[in-house]
Amino acid sequence: MSETNKYIAGFGSDAAKDPRRIVFITRKTSAKVKGEAGPQLMSYPHLILREAIVLQVLIIVLVAVALFWDAPLEQLANPLLTPNPAKAPWYFLGLQELLHYFPPIVAGVLIPTLVVLGLVVIPYFEINVQGEPFWCGNQQRRAQVLVGVVIVLGVLLAVYDAWTVLVPTVLVGALALLPYFTPSSSARYVQFLRSRTVSWWVMTWFIAVALTLTLVGTFFRGPGWSWIWPWSRHAS
Repeated sequence: MSETNKYIAGFGSDAAKDPRRIVFITRKTSAKVKGEAGPQLMSYPHLILREAIVLQVLIIVLVAVALFWDAPLEQLANPLLTPNPAKAPWYFLGLQELLHYFPPIVAGVLIPTLVVLGLVVIPYFEINVQGEPFWCGNQQRRAQVLVGVVIVLGVLLAVYDAWTVLVPTVLVGALALLPYFTPSSSARYVQFLRSRTVSWWVMTWFIAVALTLTLVGTFFRGPGWSWIWPWSRHAS
């Protein structure tokens, strides 16, 4: 033990006061870390009034949209005539687009189940608790891991010819690798990408894939779920 370090024994529960302090915990005390409280505001009126204003603005916008634009409803259902293509509601078109590439058990059961389980399990793991940027650690190792993940996903998607998932995956991966290949760049967008966390990149990939699948299923799928251009005569 160094002679310059002096350890003082005493009773207390503030473990953050001195990291080198020895604390004896009795039945009436507990070890806890007391951090400095940041700026605080009352929920009312600062938060509740803002939420009320946003709610009123949203209601006004929805009413205005309902007054000037009709809902995209089709004719009455005819049991003797099946529409081609039979499209699901827009919020299920992503899954319906996946069914075009993957087997039904994979696109309709396995992938949604894994997504739900991931959303349930992820909060129980200490993933990026400190909110550090993705490129703050060992950059070479993280770049290798990222490239490996993109390659594995790319090969898997290429085998199934699922390019509607492959394209946003490659684009998001390229954006994530951009700060690694331009370490000395001072551009604002590069600095923004360099400061993003792992969770931000995962959510960006998920949103990009979901939007791509939904847009393709809505505007680019025609009879027999074939590819069409929205402005062509076959689109109608």
